[in-house]
Amino acid sequence: MSAGVAAGVTVPAATAASPLRVQILMYDGVEEQDFIAPVEVLGLAGKLTGGAVVASLVSAGRPGPVRCTYGTTVDVARGWSPGEADVLVVPGGGYTNRNGPGVHRLIADQGFLRHLKASRALPVGICTGTMVLSAAGLTKGRNATTHAGAKADLAAQGAKVIDARVVDDGDLITGGGITSGLEVSLWLVERFLGAKAAQRAEVVLEYERRGTVWRA
Repeated sequence: MSAGVAAGVTVPAATAASPLRVQILMYDGVEEQDFIAPVEVLGLAGKLTGGAVVASLVSAGRPGPVRCTYGTTVDVARGWSPGEADVLVVPGGGYTNRNGPGVHRLIADQGFLRHLKASRALPVGICTGTMVLSAAGLTKGRNATTHAGAKADLAAQGAKVIDARVVDDGDLITGGGITSGLEVSLWLVERFLGAKAAQRAEVVLEYERRGTVWRA
């Protein structure tokens, strides 16, 4: 399926025969909660729908072990394959440490940013992952959000910052800080698999969505 041409926010656009393919970008310094929320939510949604969504972890660089913000090590078997994804989720991490591992290394990688900008996958930024999308020029003049500590930077780079937990600007989705990844992921389920699928996932997770989903 093509995520960029979904017909509406509540009409299912993904099926087991034509699943939503989601890649979750991993890199040294990524925040654990930022990537684990989409892994949990989208994995569960795929199970509940018989495979209507398939989520996988992919490396921004070479496949191999990734060391996260709090020391968790994750072995990522695949590199990022833009042509094999409908949605690319970019989690945040390490934004306050410009010289350490985290999003700033992605922001400094011009080759990566060019590929990101050229990708046809729907870009989804969680927390300061939005700042990577901003560095690629994907948020300029667009409605977007990020972690509270980075909103001033996001605005300075040309985005129209919205104070919402999730901002859906059509072919760009962004989320606020850290735990907002839960809301972003559940919104992806609702947008592409339907409200019933999202509600079923909430019941199993025993989680009630917080805040606002702002839609263009």
